[in-house]
Amino acid sequence: MTTTSGRIPMVTRADWIPGPGQGRWTYRDYAALPDDGHRYEIVNGVLYMAPAPSWSHQEIVGAFYRYLYTYVTSSDLGGVFIAPIDVELAPNVVFQPDVVVLLKESRDKLKERHIVGAPDLVVEVVSPGSATHDRYKKLEAYARAGVPEYWIADPDAQTVEVLTFGIGDYHSQGVFQGKATLPSGILPSLATKVEEFFVSAWK
Repeated sequence: MTTTSGRIPMVTRADWIPGPGQGRWTYRDYAALPDDGHRYEIVNGVLYMAPAPSWSHQEIVGAFYRYLYTYVTSSDLGGVFIAPIDVELAPNVVFQPDVVVLLKESRDKLKERHIVGAPDLVVEVVSPGSATHDRYKKLEAYARAGVPEYWIADPDAQTVEVLTFGIGDYHSQGVFQGKATLPSGILPSLATKVEEFFVSAWK
């Protein structure tokens, strides 16, 4: 999706939103925002707005959710959630990941309206307007919170990079595509081929 000027919508600082001021946003302020149809996140107290996802992005997110939900629930491992669900990594860091896996041993992090603390697995499907946000700002925040596993899916390349947390930082287990399966420590027997996440009903 592009604007009439040819400029791709980007994740941007929401400086125009009335509130505590950039750098001082917390989950409480965020939760009080009226539902205006936009998707907001907080990084180190700074409020950001993400552009509406394309239909192809939503289709891929749905495929990740479908395969992960089937595997996790059939194995009785925990639960799987799809955006929009708020994840409060810290009082001043709040994200809405595309897909979140929470294992049973993390059940206490699941509150009435959102998740508080690091989920066990986060999946982000990047777009041209969110790639920098997902690969840098979110990666740093997920590492700081100690999220054990982070998958970055690239629809254009039809690849998934698997990042695992250890010794204070993420370490890439590789970038996978086609008939490869993902070497997940959180979901060790997941047999879904990478290409299956990118199958479209409209192409």
